[in-house]
Amino acid sequence: MADFHRIKRLPPYVFEQVNKIKAAERAKGVDIVDLGMGNPDLPAPRHVIEKLVETAGKPRTDRYSASKGIGGLRRAQAHYYERRFGVKLNPDTQVVATLGSKEGFANMAQAITGPGDVVLVPNPSYPIHAFGFLMAGGVIRSVPAEPTPAFFPALERAIIHSVPKPIALVTCYPANPTAFTASLDFYRDLVAFAKKHELILLSDLAYAEVYFDDNNPPPSMLQVPGAMDVTVEFTSMSKTFSMAGWRMGFAVGNERLLAALARVKSYLDYGAYTPIQVAAAAALNGPDDCIREMREIYRKRRDALVESFSKAGWDVPVPQASMFAWVPIPEKFRHLGSLEFSKLLIEKAEVAVAPGIGFGEHGDDFVRIAIVENEQRIRQAARNVGRFLKTADQTLHNVIQMPKAG
Repeated sequence: MADFHRIKRLPPYVFEQVNKIKAAERAKGVDIVDLGMGNPDLPAPRHVIEKLVETAGKPRTDRYSASKGIGGLRRAQAHYYERRFGVKLNPDTQVVATLGSKEGFANMAQAITGPGDVVLVPNPSYPIHAFGFLMAGGVIRSVPAEPTPAFFPALERAIIHSVPKPIALVTCYPANPTAFTASLDFYRDLVAFAKKHELILLSDLAYAEVYFDDNNPPPSMLQVPGAMDVTVEFTSMSKTFSMAGWRMGFAVGNERLLAALARVKSYLDYGAYTPIQVAAAAALNGPDDCIREMREIYRKRRDALVESFSKAGWDVPVPQASMFAWVPIPEKFRHLGSLEFSKLLIEKAEVAVAPGIGFGEHGDDFVRIAIVENEQRIRQAARNVGRFLKTADQTLHNVIQMPKAG
């Protein structure tokens, strides 16, 4: 049977290789501390679960739902944007509910991308940011991930050297995997740049509520006057309310772009199960003490990670936001690359992390560590890593001496 064109365009899913080794070790009875996938381990808020249960038994709720989200849910998201960012949205035309932000991104790519269209994507970046466009027949051009002044000359070069001219730019702050954060000033410059070069801006704001500086919550790109002309922003219930498996997210912003997304979605799905949408509305409209508690738990875990790993001999840069640390591979293992190093950590230290190469070739000197286990488990991981680093010189002499493959 011939290879399928779309599938052929996708690079191997690196995380799958790590998952296989993890599963093999667990099958042997090994206790792997899994800091690989950004899969929240906290429970969803009690009042949200109660609303789901209460709604599930009601007549009509088992029927097809609304593809772009039920009215109450879209209104709840609009209220959230007004409260949190001071941004006014029309729930009928500027809010679309999605099956998590990943689906929203992939279907937005389907809606706006023609064969060969160029899209600017940070490298390293969360895989769907690039792969959504690759699957839609687009071409990816990499730009830097860090929101510094150097970002703009790099963007200029990408635009000058791209034929055809790029149609869109993806951003993600707080960033997965790098945990970089962007300021409102950066977004102002970006919106001006996008208007000058006729670019669509697609902003991934999934980690909006996972931040550690209470005086500096991450802004929305839509806070910039005029951003609505060129921007769609994606948010998710997954991290904010620990509802990852519920698959509930949103696209908000430019009406024309959202109409295109809604049109594509109308052919593909009937929206999330109605009780999930009702419960999601209850989460957005409800008390925010559960969000503050979530933030505090992640802050303590982040501090435990930074402190215990540095004590073990592996320095972890302190993330200001997100549930990730983006960590340079220790010098003597860097030549291995992130995939081989991640495999080694599972086999020798019983700790799973995400290899940086899975987020783009510019991530290969790093691994992403997710703070999705409790503090005790994080400290256990650090002890395992410490033992591994201490004995590595004797036990792994050949591996440490080997030059990087390729």
